[in-house]
Amino acid sequence: MTSSRFIHVLIPIISVLLGLISGAVIMLAFGYNPVAGYASLWEGAFGDSYFFGETIRMVTPYILSGLAVAFALRTGLLNIGVEGQVFVGWLASVWIGTAFELPMIFHLPLALAAAAAAGAAWGFIPGILKAKLGVHEVIVTIMMNYIALYTTNAIVRHVLTEGEDQTERIAETASLASPWLSEVTLFSRMHYGILVSLIMALIMWFILNKTARGFELRSVGYNPFASSYAGMSVSRNIVLAMMISGGFAGLAGAMEGLGTFGYLATKTGFTNIGFEGIAVALLGANTAIGVVLAAFLFGILKNGALNMPTGAGVPTELVEIVIALIIFFVASSYMIRWFILRIKKEGK
Repeated sequence: MTSSRFIHVLIPIISVLLGLISGAVIMLAFGYNPVAGYASLWEGAFGDSYFFGETIRMVTPYILSGLAVAFALRTGLLNIGVEGQVFVGWLASVWIGTAFELPMIFHLPLALAAAAAAGAAWGFIPGILKAKLGVHEVIVTIMMNYIALYTTNAIVRHVLTEGEDQTERIAETASLASPWLSEVTLFSRMHYGILVSLIMALIMWFILNKTARGFELRSVGYNPFASSYAGMSVSRNIVLAMMISGGFAGLAGAMEGLGTFGYLATKTGFTNIGFEGIAVALLGANTAIGVVLAAFLFGILKNGALNMPTGAGVPTELVEIVIALIIFFVASSYMIRWFILRIKKEGK
């Protein structure tokens, strides 16, 4: 059991190392210096307080989108609609943030709750269709991403404003922004949302591992037929799992609406926060602590990549290749597992 757990932890680490090594090989093949490239990446992520703050700011929604995907996967579902749930959560949080004048002790929790509720409601639709009609959640969630994108744009233009492409800024009482954190990090956009994300990771762990409902959700994910035979409601647990997953995604949107930007502007395309969450969940092995660590890695890679063109002349697209390779090696984990077990066998 201990050996299996060790291998389970080792596979993502090896996948990351193989991805970085492959990225270095690609840099060499195209005439770039990999040492300078990765040094620039590190400098861009942690070079000074500002870069550090921006890295944490980028990590914050990745944790929540990763939790959304991981929660669904742990319950036997594949939520590709996290991107759309991010949009509706962002919209709901900004709507509440601009529509009310309340003390912060009420206003901020209300805006966060609205974001989670909006994401959960968006997750309810594919959940109920899957539970009652057997419609595959992947198809529905993909389509709902586009519905969310264009619906939020329409609401911004025709409901929250009079033809404008951007809402008003939220009230200070609904904001996650921190003047103290911003000043400490040389006026980066780091905000208190990182605390919300870490608390949500703890909540996911508690739900899945320490509650009877979490046991039911995992059981239905492992084997719906056996769960049904044991008296569990498969349909109810499918809907609940998609709603909880959507709630995490909605909060990821709130991190942008209440923390990073403080408003919602119309979008011509996706933010990719939800799609990056798929990679974060896979690398994090669908565990709460794994998702947090994977989100930090992705935040470092994404934010650090912005410094690579100026610091080493390496195009930022290379980081996307490195991330793709990391996910490839995670997806090919059976080969890594086979290799590790073979080395162990030969070493005996």
